[in-house]
Amino acid sequence: MSFFRRIAAQWAERYRKMSIQMVLSLSFTAVAAVGILLMGISLIWRFSSASEQMVAENSQRVLAQANLNLDSYLRRMMRIADTVYYRVIKNTDLAEGSYTDALGLLYEENRDDLVSLAVFDGQGGLVSSVPLSFVKREADPSHSDWFQAASRNMENLHFSTPHVQNIFGDPDYPYRWVVSLSHYVQLTRDGVTEGGVLLVDMSFSGIEQVCRDVSLANGGYLYLIDKDGELIYHPRQQLIYAGLLEENNLTAAGYRDGSHLETFQGQSRQVTVKTVGYTGWKLVGVAPAASWLTSSPSLFLFGLALLLFAIFLMAFLNFLISARIADPIRRLEQSIKELESGRENVVIEEGGCYEVQHLSRSVRSMVSTMRHLMDDIIQQEGQKRRSELEVLQSQINPHFLYNTLDSVIWMVESGQQAEAIQMVTSLARLFRISLSKGKSIIPLSDELEHARHYMNIQQIRYQNKFTTQIEAQPETQGLYTLKLIVQPILENAIYHGMASAEDDGHIRVAAYLEGKDLVIDVEDNGLGMRPEVASSLLDPNRPQERGSGSGIGVRNVHQRIRLTFGQSYGLTILSEPDEGTLVRIRLPAFTREEALGRQQGEVL
Repeated sequence: MSFFRRIAAQWAERYRKMSIQMVLSLSFTAVAAVGILLMGISLIWRFSSASEQMVAENSQRVLAQANLNLDSYLRRMMRIADTVYYRVIKNTDLAEGSYTDALGLLYEENRDDLVSLAVFDGQGGLVSSVPLSFVKREADPSHSDWFQAASRNMENLHFSTPHVQNIFGDPDYPYRWVVSLSHYVQLTRDGVTEGGVLLVDMSFSGIEQVCRDVSLANGGYLYLIDKDGELIYHPRQQLIYAGLLEENNLTAAGYRDGSHLETFQGQSRQVTVKTVGYTGWKLVGVAPAASWLTSSPSLFLFGLALLLFAIFLMAFLNFLISARIADPIRRLEQSIKELESGRENVVIEEGGCYEVQHLSRSVRSMVSTMRHLMDDIIQQEGQKRRSELEVLQSQINPHFLYNTLDSVIWMVESGQQAEAIQMVTSLARLFRISLSKGKSIIPLSDELEHARHYMNIQQIRYQNKFTTQIEAQPETQGLYTLKLIVQPILENAIYHGMASAEDDGHIRVAAYLEGKDLVIDVEDNGLGMRPEVASSLLDPNRPQERGSGSGIGVRNVHQRIRLTFGQSYGLTILSEPDEGTLVRIRLPAFTREEALGRQQGEVL
């Protein structure tokens, strides 16, 4: 784990040192490369699927043609059997005639496909046969598989598996391979019918010829099995019978018609099955499922070269695009650094996308507002103005402003444009409300909005270490208040109550009516203080301490309210250690008309 943490820390350090252009370029390139790889994998998969489908369709077409040829051959044998039965056996009484001549004519017409035609009685005795008529002494036809199958199922024709003809003696071809077609028949003798079996021995070479002429894709082959999976034909049948080769024929017997993928002896292959009608036999086509990568290495190299070129092209384009996006932000960063160094008349350019343009305008407005405020601070005189400007200066002191600008610069450098825009926008609106066109009494909604923007900035700076709730009851709508009285108290709450708090800090601002008074509560759940310390914060004789959160702003707010509205108004501070602090601001509930009179002609 330590190794991975060290690697992660190194990458995090490199990421922090990267420019926004490099981050954008690498990010775009990574996303594009992943997209291209996924597209390439998808194309490969689709190509492989299409290739497999083409092989399957080709195998199915070939097997359909082979099935048609084999079916035609078997139908011809079946017609011969039907002719023997219905035209010869049915029309001949053995007491008056023989089947031999008629069988001989049929044999001569189909001698290329037939080995023999024979009729046996129910006990297996030979009735008639051509061209072979000598039954071997050791042969017992009644115990043969073809005889038993015909006797059990009298209505059907039966086809045997290939075997050596072993019923008749044949001096010319003692080991001739045949496929026997057998059928139960009824013999007539002296007008009395009795059971018997018709045997048609087909030459196996006819079936072999049909299957041998079939060729499949990728060096595939075709073999023929019966319904139990026993081999009828296989191009390497002798090797299989000798035990030198194996075939997955028993598994293939359970396959349905169609194409199947299987792995046999470590080789992936595509098996296509087609059932031969009337027999239950199955044609099985086997084609190696060769990968397109091995079958087309040049295509693979071309695809790889195309992929690398696409990634290089995307990286180049991403570099140009990221440079175009990052250049306005870099120029804005340079302008802010010049402002930090104290240089005057810095030109802040507006360029780039809408968010960067808005950020540039906000920074320009902020700088302009800051300069005007600093000029106003120098020009204002009088105790009342000095007290007000001291509060304003407490709020907009250079430390707060520069910390805010540093936060904006850091956000821009780290690519957090949305947070930077939010912070600069809050700062600009805070300045805008702080000025209030010179008015000292402003709407309560503006004062709370000012407090809200101030807390937005502080929450971003303190990384949401605390939460803020600002609310006003509906009856306070339309009321006016002395401006800049909530923000100094919030500042004091942050530095005294939230600075050392954990992540569950909370500051609540609530405005409501109490009789004819407007009351604004600022409450926090910070560390709190002893009651005597809380009461001393409003003592005008208390020694003043310079610095953020020193209490100067709180006393100034208290004094300004009393000087403006009388001694019955001002601040009340309630606090207990570890319980938090409540600062209650009490003001007269001024409506717009009363505020207009108070301003003495000042336009609100």
